[in-house]
Amino acid sequence: MKNLQEILAIARTVGWGAADILKSYYHQTAENSNLDVQYKQNEPVTVADVAVSEYILKKLQTALGNEDFIYICEETYESQPYSDTSKWVWIIDPLDGTRDFIKKTGDYAVHMALVKEKSPVLAVVVVPEAEKLYSGIKGGGAFVETREQSVPLQVSSGKRIEDLTIVVSRSHRNQRLDYLLQNLPCQNHKAIGSVGCKIAAIVEQQADIYISLSGKSAPKDWDLAAPELILTEAGGKFTHFNGTALQYNTGDINQWGGLLASNGQYHETLCTQAEKILAQFTHS
Repeated sequence: MKNLQEILAIARTVGWGAADILKSYYHQTAENSNLDVQYKQNEPVTVADVAVSEYILKKLQTALGNEDFIYICEETYESQPYSDTSKWVWIIDPLDGTRDFIKKTGDYAVHMALVKEKSPVLAVVVVPEAEKLYSGIKGGGAFVETREQSVPLQVSSGKRIEDLTIVVSRSHRNQRLDYLLQNLPCQNHKAIGSVGCKIAAIVEQQADIYISLSGKSAPKDWDLAAPELILTEAGGKFTHFNGTALQYNTGDINQWGGLLASNGQYHETLCTQAEKILAQFTHS
């Protein structure tokens, strides 16, 4: 099997290729670029999702084979459900932020994470409209590259808790989340679609916190695995409110409960406050 640096080089090349395909649909240069939006469990799926899914799987499988790796992709996991947890598992979201892609906000991303023993060890997140690719290997730091250069990433530090900025979703909102956001000490909010774009904002020091609360639905493994590694390798933290680590490839693709991603500075304080505020909401 190739080493992680070699695998990352392959994944980065595939990531840029996936970004080009998505941009061709987004800017309607692809043939027949009617997006043909369909809904699967209330979530939109477009021809772009499917085309990029096929592209990524074909490229990775050709380069890396099926002997050492399992490939789990948002568009294909139902036909090939989770299995062996001892293998290396690719967890792929060909288009994170489909609603934003359809609405043309620019906030969409490609996620690819390589998971071993329920934790990500390698990740690539590409934000096509920003022409940026974020990558990381566990223990090796996180980097952002344009097509010309690559620079290391580091989350923000030294702010007061009141001055932190929370990235919030445009589409996934509910009363519990709104109540929580209204009652936290940090009241600077920035609306960004796609978890990949939200975490990109934190590692670029344009924001500091992201909160996910599962309601009727929850974020899936492929929404979080790649962004999580890039954030933690840039010095941030991403945990459940109770401080436990996120786990992937567990047999349940959903990431239930309250999750907090941050620059790490007031992480435990914010987790504790979030739990208290939500307890008040359920009693109100």
